[in-house]
Order: sequence, then structure tokens, then C-alpha cells
Amino acid sequence: MSTYNTLTAEIIEQLQAAAPGNVITGEDINPDYSKDEMPIYGTHAPDCVVVPRSTEEVAAVMKICNENKIPVTPRGAGTGLAGGAVPLYGGVLIDTTKMNQILEYDLENFVVRIQPGVLLNDLAEDCSSKGLLYPPDPGEKFACVGGNVATNAGGMRAVKYGATRDYVRAMTVVLPTGEITHLGATVSKTSSGYSLLNLMIGSEGTLGIITELTLKIIPAPKKVASLIIPFEDLDTCISTVPKFKMAHMDPQALEFMEREIVLSSERYIGRSVFPQVIDGITAGAYLLVTLDANNEDELDALIEQAAELVMEAGAIDVLVADTPNKMKDAWAARSSFLEAIMEETKLLDECDVVVPVNKIASYLAYVNKTGEECGLTIKSFGHAGDGNLHIYQCSNDLTEDEFKARVDKFFELIYAEATALGGLVSGEHGIGSGKIKYLVESVGETNMRLMEGIKHVFDPNMILNPGKVCYRL
Repeated sequence: MSTYNTLTAEIIEQLQAAAPGNVITGEDINPDYSKDEMPIYGTHAPDCVVVPRSTEEVAAVMKICNENKIPVTPRGAGTGLAGGAVPLYGGVLIDTTKMNQILEYDLENFVVRIQPGVLLNDLAEDCSSKGLLYPPDPGEKFACVGGNVATNAGGMRAVKYGATRDYVRAMTVVLPTGEITHLGATVSKTSSGYSLLNLMIGSEGTLGIITELTLKIIPAPKKVASLIIPFEDLDTCISTVPKFKMAHMDPQALEFMEREIVLSSERYIGRSVFPQVIDGITAGAYLLVTLDANNEDELDALIEQAAELVMEAGAIDVLVADTPNKMKDAWAARSSFLEAIMEETKLLDECDVVVPVNKIASYLAYVNKTGEECGLTIKSFGHAGDGNLHIYQCSNDLTEDEFKARVDKFFELIYAEATALGGLVSGEHGIGSGKIKYLVESVGETNMRLMEGIKHVFDPNMILNPGKVCYRL
């Protein structure tokens, strides 16, 4: 375990010279900097916040901190759910949200160059205005794209288009030593040594700070529609998912959700979108499927094929959202799940375990049974098309200590089951500080040792985002 030095007035003066006008200290530091969106993993205030405007400022700050052995925590919009942006040891927090420019499009090579603080929503809208699509679509639209890359976020469209990793062509990175390096290139393939680019993607700000990104974009599909498909029970709902692939369909998104979480969301947004009772049958679970095509006829044929497929598989009904407003309503309900749960829950924790698609139904049955045995309220939804499940543990009547103890037992059991089924601890939210213990149990000490060895190579003084992913404090 490393020991760190205290941030002195002299070092703060050096930081102010390195990033003039962009250093925040004392009572001016916003309390939000002490936590992310899952405060159950603790709150720790930084001693100083730097809000840089350039790669050079980030590099100068890192050089000072490395020379003085001051811990540094990189942060974007703070929307993480695993404690990854929490400054566990105080020190300096680097807030990249002001590095938020879309720098240029290269439409001959189909890439866009941006700074890391660009919000996902802003990039999506800017691409759409040009008839383009940046396919990664994580649920939190107001997260920074740099943070998406740092956790290799997947999102709703990963089932067809892949995760964030598949769209990163190149990046500029400031290493913990303050060195600036460029990884990758504007090319679609490489066999040029170890892939340092892919090592940086998903490293959660523990190996370097991303200051610029070159991202692949594609022409936007011309026609899109969503289907809301209610089922009487979760097993029937989930068992339908592999049939889409078997039928050679390629949905843009394929989400599942249980009844209770849909009701929470609709209470939160103040309107009903998903049907509750159809022909006297109460819906227990839903699929939300998005299809895209090059023209209206092709889309209509896909919708008809999908409707036949799900009705034969046991769906109660199929509702087609084929106008912008109907699609907006359907996905607004889906996108509000986390906020809805937070609104109704005093104590909350979450995991985004990933299992093989054909194991989802049996795994969720195990999760629900285990949650009941542990005395927790469980609410689940997720990316059914790629096996990435978002499982929330909720309580309104336990003490925090008792809640944490029950959640720990719950996690030990469900992560062990996921590992036994060929799954992994996280599909897109990352490990942060909150899931290290379960990662060790899942991948073993040999792999943890390899990861910590990589960390030492990039960060010899172990100052960058200490206590996250593989570095156990």
C-alpha cells in the first residue's frame, strides 16, 4: 500500500500556476465532488479540484502531483455507479467537464474527434443533425463520453452495434507521470504490438487520463421503430430473447424489465406507457425492442416478423411505437428506471452482472430467490440481447450497516452463481472501489496480480485513482 503526501500551500500554488484560474480549494469545493451516483460506496472530499481546459494543463498538474506523491482522481460528470470517481484519499480531483468540445468530423474516414467532457447526449444530437449515428447508447445520456470510454460502457444498442470499445479509434492520454501519449489511429484494424488503446479503454482512470478521443461513427439508419411486448411472466419473456437471433433478426436494442420496475418508472414520469392488463391477463415482464431499416417496407417486414415470433413464443400482445413521440415515451420510461428507484428507496446498491444470454432466465430466478432469502427488495432490468443485467437491491426500513451486510452476502452468492454460469462481475459500470472484492473472487489472484502489475508500469507511484479496479488499499 502506498502512502501519500499532504497537499501543501506551496503545491497548490504550483497547481494554480499550471492551470491558471482553474483551481478550486476550501469551501468553494462542491460537495458533489465527494461522491458519485451510488453514495453507498462512501463520500470522500478532495483537498483541491482542478478543472483543466487542455491536455497540457492536465499534464502539468499530473507532473506536479507525481513528483510530490499526491493522489489524483479523474472525474467526468460523476454519473458512475461503483465509486470509481470518489477521491478515497483526498488529494487532487481533476474534473474534465470543461474539456467539452466536439473538435472535428472526418466524413471520409467516418470518425469524429472530441474532448472527453462532451456529454453523450450532445454528441448523439450533433451526429443526428448530420445524418450520422454514434452507436453506443448507455442509459445515462448526460454522462461524459470520456467516462463511457473509461468504463467501456455498453448500453442499449450494444446487442447490434457493440460496446464503446468498438468505436474508439484513437485517443490522447496523460500518464500519471505527466507524459502525453497518443494511442491508436484513424484506421479500422491494427496488428502493431500490444493494444495499449484497448488497455486504456475500461481502465476507469487508473492508468491515464483521457484528454481527446477519435470515435468511429456510422450513417444513421433511415427508419426506426420500437415494440413494447408484454408477457405474463419473466421466464417466458426472457426465453424469447434468443429466438430473435435464431430468426436472423438483428434488433438495434433488446431490453427486458420486470413489472415492478416499470410501475416505479411510470409513477416517476407521471404517465403510463406500458400496458398493465391485456385481455384480462396481468403483464409480469416486458421486452422493449428497437428495429432499424433502410426503408419503410423493410421496417414493416421486420415488425411483422418480430410480432409473429413473440406471439408464438407466448407474448400477450405487441404494441408498435413507430412515431417519434411514441418512441420517446417508451424510452423515457426505460431511461428513468434508476431515477425512479432512487426516488422511492432510502438505501440502494446495484450490480450490472453479465451472463450468457441463454442463462438469463435461470439466473434471474436464482437472483430473486436469493434476494428474498437475504431480506432485500430486488428490482431488475437490463440488456437482454447481450446478457447484461442491472440488479438493484433496495430497502426502506433497514439500518445502513444491516443493509450493507445483507447486500454483501447477496453479492457473494449471485456473483459466484454468475461465475459458475460463465459470466462476469460487470458488463459496463466497472469495478471502481465497490466491486473489487467480488472481482477477486470471480477472476482469481493470478489475474489480479497481472492487472496490478500493469498498474505499476503505468503508475509507478500509484497516485492515479488509488483503490480502484485492481489496486487494493
